[in-house]
Amino acid sequence: METKEQLLLAITEIFMRYGIKSLTMDDISSHLGISKKTLYQHVSDKKDLVKQCVELTVGAEQCMLCEISEEKGNAIDELFFVNKRISEKLQHIQPAVMFDLQKYYPEAWKVMENHKQCFIYDMMVKNIHDGIAQGLYRDNVTPEIVAKIYVSMIDKMFDPDFFPAKQFTFETLHREIARYHIRGIASEKGVKYFSQKIINENLNF
Repeated sequence: METKEQLLLAITEIFMRYGIKSLTMDDISSHLGISKKTLYQHVSDKKDLVKQCVELTVGAEQCMLCEISEEKGNAIDELFFVNKRISEKLQHIQPAVMFDLQKYYPEAWKVMENHKQCFIYDMMVKNIHDGIAQGLYRDNVTPEIVAKIYVSMIDKMFDPDFFPAKQFTFETLHREIARYHIRGIASEKGVKYFSQKIINENLNF
């Protein structure tokens, strides 16, 4: 591994594939083909390792979402792009990963929660304001309330008791939430644009 970031990215991929709790530091070192001593040069223990992996993942996702918001297009276009990119990532996450984070790694989970409650919330508030200004969302929508509802739905998506992994994939759940969200706040103009976009681009949405 050339850099610490590359090391953390490789470990994150291992976590996504096998889960977190079941892997020991010996297992991780073996998968990477490095000594455990080398691993401990970058992290103090497994909890620190998990937290750093989550921080790197969250940081990369925030950069990606910021790039999408800067692209040309309207509020609905932005949500389509966001949904596509996030759905691609969710395909590779084992359900056990989120369960492990929440139950055994509270500090890392707190990083995820802060990402949703602050960054995602702010992004959704801005998107709703933009959509209203563009006439694509209803003008009687309260952005702050709807953004909180959206974040709460994302939270529920990772609840294995509410959405058992054997019945629903994260990718499917996220797509349904996004579709529900857009149709719930779209104006007549927005619904027409949304429907036509699905047809024109042959989207699974």
